[in-house]
Amino acid sequence: MATVTATDQNFGTLINGDKPVLVDFWAAWCGPCRMMAPVLEDLSNDTEGKLVVAKLNVDENPRTAGAFGIMSIPTMILFQNGRPVKQLVGYMPKSELVSRLADVL
Repeated sequence: MATVTATDQNFGTLINGDKPVLVDFWAAWCGPCRMMAPVLEDLSNDTEGKLVVAKLNVDENPRTAGAFGIMSIPTMILFQNGRPVKQLVGYMPKSELVSRLADVL
């Protein structure tokens, strides 16, 4: 399954689903964000059915980014039952990302 696009409009519905949701807060001009994109795509494919991977463009969706105090990108926040439970900041290789999310994968 490919990553899902998160927006200010669908965010509440997206994070309140029955699966954990990893939201990547990113922007097109951000180099580390572009490096993170294929890592997240791989993670999405590997965890299909267990984890939803969503991407939220902070420039196009400032309300949601502001609500979570996003100051640095990429920032990834893991939501379970609509609540943020883990926050990761900056580029990381897939092996590190998987190990940091091991408790939900």
